[in-house]
Amino acid sequence: MSKPKTPSTRRQFLRHSLGTMAAASLAGTVGRQSRAGEAPATASAKDDGYRGIWFELGQKSEHGDKYSGGLATYTANHVPMAIYAKEVNKTFFVYGGAKEGKRHLLAMASYFDHERRVVPRPTIVHDKQTVNDPHDNPSLCIDKEGFIWVFVSGRAKLRPGFIYRSAKPYSVDDFAVVSQREITYPQPRWIEGEGFLHLFTKYTKGRELYWSTSPDGKTWSPDRKFAGMGGHYQTSHQRGKRIITAFNMHPGGDVDKRTNLYFLQTDDMGHTWRNMQGEPVTVPLTEKANPALVRDYMAEKRLVYIHDIDLDADGRPVIMYNTTADFKPGPTGDPRWWTIAHWTGKTWEYAEVTRANHNYSTGSLYIEDGQWRIIGPTQPGPQPIGGGGEVAIWSSKDIGKTWAKDREITRGSIRNHNYVRRPMHAHADFYAFWADGNPDAFSKSNLYFADKTGERVYQLPYDMSGDFAELIKL
Repeated sequence: MSKPKTPSTRRQFLRHSLGTMAAASLAGTVGRQSRAGEAPATASAKDDGYRGIWFELGQKSEHGDKYSGGLATYTANHVPMAIYAKEVNKTFFVYGGAKEGKRHLLAMASYFDHERRVVPRPTIVHDKQTVNDPHDNPSLCIDKEGFIWVFVSGRAKLRPGFIYRSAKPYSVDDFAVVSQREITYPQPRWIEGEGFLHLFTKYTKGRELYWSTSPDGKTWSPDRKFAGMGGHYQTSHQRGKRIITAFNMHPGGDVDKRTNLYFLQTDDMGHTWRNMQGEPVTVPLTEKANPALVRDYMAEKRLVYIHDIDLDADGRPVIMYNTTADFKPGPTGDPRWWTIAHWTGKTWEYAEVTRANHNYSTGSLYIEDGQWRIIGPTQPGPQPIGGGGEVAIWSSKDIGKTWAKDREITRGSIRNHNYVRRPMHAHADFYAFWADGNPDAFSKSNLYFADKTGERVYQLPYDMSGDFAELIKL
């Protein structure tokens, strides 16, 4: 992930800051435009198919781009991107769409109706205009009344982030913009009886980690920093009022040197942050060696790319990540390993699951009903050096100490699959969600989901002629 390019003119800035009259016309209404860069009042336009965004960073070396391909469900730092709502038996999801299949980012929202087994035409929540970068992908939250909240990521101060709320509970037909804020990698959580706790990144002294709270999504507390050691990437998880986060650090602010593994948790809306031992930790963290440190990978000369975090049956955290020797793709980074760190109650234990082909081949971790599973692109794909591959399920019968491949759930694909995401409260019929794309050259990008067994994999319709469509079973 590289630093955004700074536009050279005010005109370019306004184009990147989004929310212009063109976005309003896409919504079917001319939104309120009180100042440059403000988002339209509603965003209810529908697209006529599920088309993921394709992207390449442009940081190339001998073995291709640092990362590229179909990145509709990118990044692992956008959490969650799908939520099952049992009240209406639907899995709501967001993703980075592509206008007319082109390199033009749309923040999209939709749902899978588990009873009818259909999806509607997806909703364009926000048109990113000149932006093609999936760092601006959305995240999702559902409040106690069932309103759907979409947090559209921005990029530093260059491109603002936006918070939208659905006009009706459990509906993606209409959205209203609630606020415009400096947020990147949004990770919103609804805490029953409290409101929103939002973890996110600001480009202050590097990519630093912040949190903010709100009782209603409209008024927010001041942004407070909890990690500032040159920069960080994090992923988080929620169980009730408890929020846990795992993150790395960027020595000297250099994302290509990302290393180390850290853990923090809060159960009181960020008033108190604790390490794994339950000890209160003074934030912001500013030194490399601190009470939140899980493992000093810098000393081992290993880089760390975090995928996911979950909790075992005893509420102890399990972190999944890749380790690598180099930020560049290709053999100089080998051996790369999909890795597990598990807190046993006394110490952290580690296990290497399987070799990884690429730093950005990303999957998800599932721990429930005594089952430990990983779903991700662990198998060679049609573009074997690029990010992603064929998707497989791995399981552990000894609480993460050893792992075995259970099933390959995609085979013979023409494009790599990547960024397999775990829905919050995942339903067995919509258990993993991802996109495909050719990392070596611009391509179309389809979206997919699989059931818990991996026996049933579905493609979302790339083109739609009606208001609803059935799925394409692979």
